[in-house]
Amino acid sequence: MSRPEFIALMGMTFATIAFSIDSMLPALPEIGAEIGPGREHYAPLIILSFVIGMGVGTLFTGPLSDAIGRKPVIMGGGLLYIAAAFVAWRAQSFEVILAARVVQGLGASGPRVVSIAVIRDLYAGRGMAKILSFCMIVFTLFPAVAPMIGAVIIWAADWRAIFLAFVAFSVVVTLWTMVRLPETLKPEHRRPMRLGLMRDAMAEMWANPVVRLSVATQCFCFATIFAGVSTIQLIFDQTFGMADTFPIWFFSMAIIGGTASFLNAILVESLGMQRLISTMLMTQIVLSSIILIFLVIPLPGMAYFALCYIWLTSIFFQAGMTIGNVNAMAMEPLGHIAGIATSVMGSIATVVAGVLTAPVALLFTGTPLTLALGTLIFAACALGLMRRIGRVQPARV
Repeated sequence: MSRPEFIALMGMTFATIAFSIDSMLPALPEIGAEIGPGREHYAPLIILSFVIGMGVGTLFTGPLSDAIGRKPVIMGGGLLYIAAAFVAWRAQSFEVILAARVVQGLGASGPRVVSIAVIRDLYAGRGMAKILSFCMIVFTLFPAVAPMIGAVIIWAADWRAIFLAFVAFSVVVTLWTMVRLPETLKPEHRRPMRLGLMRDAMAEMWANPVVRLSVATQCFCFATIFAGVSTIQLIFDQTFGMADTFPIWFFSMAIIGGTASFLNAILVESLGMQRLISTMLMTQIVLSSIILIFLVIPLPGMAYFALCYIWLTSIFFQAGMTIGNVNAMAMEPLGHIAGIATSVMGSIATVVAGVLTAPVALLFTGTPLTLALGTLIFAACALGLMRRIGRVQPARV
């Protein structure tokens, strides 16, 4: 494969996650109405259930790819994702849909985890961070258009038909992988999926303080973006009364946020990952604090909306400037166990972030209060962890 095609394919595997989450956002009001009075606040569970399933599946797909190779796991996960999406489309109860979404998340964890291991098979250090940044550009294009796609599908059919779009998308990615992606893990580098080997690999990971601190940082970075995605549609609907135009506003925020990955790809080799992450986290602390202040001191309507728009956009921008870098920092010493390392780190970060996100989404008050408070806490914790990494391993990454 050419390098541009490789980046495009890896970006598409990343985008499976974004598409599976963000295209459901315009459907949340209809989902809330359908599941009945008094249960409307359960609607974000259609997002969080997918995240939890993805987090659990992440724990197993990496070791499996270390044992049998990268391609079979990517394609097998794609098939499971397709089957679960079809079940969700046909389901007649909200509970069955949630169960199917968990399974869909399990399937999505294959492409999500193993694509990072594939990149690590071929690149390391700041070179890996640069490739991840380019992949994140593709990753962020889908959140930009996904709510529009969801809104169009809802207009043409109903919100359940979005699951058919998931089927079509995954069929394309799975076939592209099968036909064009070579196997990147040589047979001599494969590790049997044995409990003892997995235990030894995990012990090696946690013996490294940079890995431990990077995983903890990743938990809070993921929690910020998950919290933003879970509540942003509700903010536009209940705070500003802009549910109808939400896909357009979301498109603009995701496009602006997507420039962060491009900027990171340009800057990371000269400035290093630690500095870029810390700068972005400090910026988020300042912006979230400002939002909390103006919840107490009211601004005129349009001025307040403009301020919130800048802040919500910064959440997406933060993801592009932090997640790929934190991942690369943690993976740098773990190339020889890339599969299991990616699985363990991704599983912990996703599940912990999902748990951290749940109160932010379920305690939504009709204002940005819970999200602003959550992002402030998450960013402050992540910044504290980054400073500890700086003391353990100063300036090298």
